Amino acid sequence: MNSKVLLMFIVFFPIIGAFLMPIAGKISSRLRNILALIFVCVPFALSIVALPAAIGGQAFHFDITLPLGMSFGFLADGLAVFMAMTSSFLGVIIVVYSLGYIRHYDNQNEYYLCVVLFVGAMMGIVYSSNLVFIYVFWEISAICCWRLIGFYRDKDIVRRADKAFLITVGGALVMLIGFIMIYQQFGTFDLNLLKGKSLTDAVVILILFGIFSKSATLPLHSWLPDAGVAPSPVTALLHAAVLVKIGVYVFARLFLMNFTIGQVWHTAVPVIAAVSALIAAGAAIVETDMKRIIAYSTISQIGFIFLGLSVGSKLAVAGGLLYILMHGISKAGLFLCAGVIEQNAKTKDIRKLGGLAKTMPITAACFLLCAFSVMGIPPFGGFFSKYMVLNGAVEAGHPWIALVFLFGAILTMIYLLRLFAALFMGQAKTQNVKEGSASMLASITALAVLSIASGILIYYPSSFVNVIVQQMAVTFR
Repeated sequence: MNSKVLLMFIVFFPIIGAFLMPIAGKISSRLRNILALIFVCVPFALSIVALPAAIGGQAFHFDITLPLGMSFGFLADGLAVFMAMTSSFLGVIIVVYSLGYIRHYDNQNEYYLCVVLFVGAMMGIVYSSNLVFIYVFWEISAICCWRLIGFYRDKDIVRRADKAFLITVGGALVMLIGFIMIYQQFGTFDLNLLKGKSLTDAVVILILFGIFSKSATLPLHSWLPDAGVAPSPVTALLHAAVLVKIGVYVFARLFLMNFTIGQVWHTAVPVIAAVSALIAAGAAIVETDMKRIIAYSTISQIGFIFLGLSVGSKLAVAGGLLYILMHGISKAGLFLCAGVIEQNAKTKDIRKLGGLAKTMPITAACFLLCAFSVMGIPPFGGFFSKYMVLNGAVEAGHPWIALVFLFGAILTMIYLLRLFAALFMGQAKTQNVKEGSASMLASITALAVLSIASGILIYYPSSFVNVIVQQMAVTFR
């Protein structure tokens, strides 16, 4: 399979397949479920095919020239393959989990259509080598999220879905203005032709507005905790695996792989990230809704990723990329564990829960293992990424910002241990609560095992992210 066919297949196989979901669902729910799993497995499998070339520094790419300085093309370098493998793998786990979770609800055909289309849109964002098509796939993902967050269709839920849609789409439109300004200056949207170009501060601000809206960074964060009204596999997809990582990916693609930006942003972005991380961690400590606690945790942990990618140190950037993987695995596990609890206990209020370790021992163990990784407890994968980011920030000359984030890491331990104790320790407050279905337990067990295995086998993912850092266009301090 040549590179053009490979990349087209990775992106468009799930996008086209998504629209077959309602048709397959009319024939058989089993057929639809099998096809959904196939359509999200293929991008992961084919991204693995592109992995050796990406590690070897031989990027796959192709371009089709279009009028008005436009082009259509895809690029599979180390960063793209890394993000594609991470997001598509977690997409596979979430679909497997959905087989048990979503079978009790209506609108299943639309659910699988949006999930598969979302994975396809993510592949489009990751592999696109043109700013306009990054924007197009970005907006497709927003439409999918809007429908998925509003899955239950209650009036309040739809209002929260609308809020998420307006904030993320509004941010994307501001970002598009920045892209248009790039075109006015350089006459092209093609990232291959824009490599090494310098951006004005005004353009950087516009692009960051879109990035922060998608990655739920203060002050554009409020939609993410509200999105907890969605089904738990959706919140895992949005909060952990894919959606919020779109912003950090585009940050890395534009400001580390392509453009050069002013030195001031190596301080401004870490400061914004630090404020976001601390405020979100504080909110998680006082929140009583378990999914909102985990959502605020996501906002806080995204701050660590921005810190790693923005301070200008090789070690920090490698840690930031590693953080994307480790956080995706463990935070998806936490949300899926929360889904098992919510579906069986019929509540998300931690004041009404407790003692669940007795009746849900597998879920309790998986939750704790994933939480240890998010906290950064050695030898879990999250420890290495957090250590690299903080050490890299100090190395780049930002010891005070690193100290703020260290305090944020301590807050992470406090609210996650509080959450575990409230859910699983003490006296049981709910009756007849049991474990989830086989597919749900298999999914959370896989993520829990990966949370610690990724730390034990840290050499392999860390080697890959170091290769990506070597491919970057920026000059590190």
